[in-house]
Amino acid sequence: MAGVIRVLLVDDDALVRAGLSMMLDGAAGITVVAEAADGQEAITATDAHAPDIVLMDLRMPRVDGITATRRLRARTHPPEVIMLTTFDADENIVHALRAGASGFLLKDTSPTRIVEAITRVAAGDPILSPRITRRLMERTVTQAGAHERARAALAILTPREHEVALAIAQGRTNADIAAELAMGITTAKAHVSSILTKLGLDNRTQIALLVHDAGLS
Repeated sequence: MAGVIRVLLVDDDALVRAGLSMMLDGAAGITVVAEAADGQEAITATDAHAPDIVLMDLRMPRVDGITATRRLRARTHPPEVIMLTTFDADENIVHALRAGASGFLLKDTSPTRIVEAITRVAAGDPILSPRITRRLMERTVTQAGAHERARAALAILTPREHEVALAIAQGRTNADIAAELAMGITTAKAHVSSILTKLGLDNRTQIALLVHDAGLS
């Protein structure tokens, strides 16, 4: 099982879980280690099976996906979380990204793209669809004072780190950033890690949200 991505499926619809399980178990390099019907079961299943990726529904009874994501990502060695949603949950998705989710997928996403998303997130490259992420961000009302706080936070970055942060907000991968800014991929990754550390953030998605709050995306 070395190198195989371990996935936990979380959805209150048993048919959705069954379809995802059948699809993912047929994908090379991915195995479904457990299923859960709500956020509380997701936490219990994570303790029992140590998944690499949690594919998390947004709206569920008892404990919803946002709350479960926040609890999982607060751990010392947390799994990555990809949210599942329908498009009418715009504002909730932004809350989920702020809670630490590495990205999100619409429930009508093609099997190929779901597999690709899981593989990318497992490799440390969270899903930031420029089209959907930007639309969700634009529909979210910025909290009072968030603009100033975001700009003050970004001001502590070096000019190069600032460029990398803007590129992340535009949905660029590490390879894209390296090519556009004329640096090696290892250097790009180092800049991303430095930005996360300086800003006290959890992942690239939260960098993008901060740039959005600062009015720079």
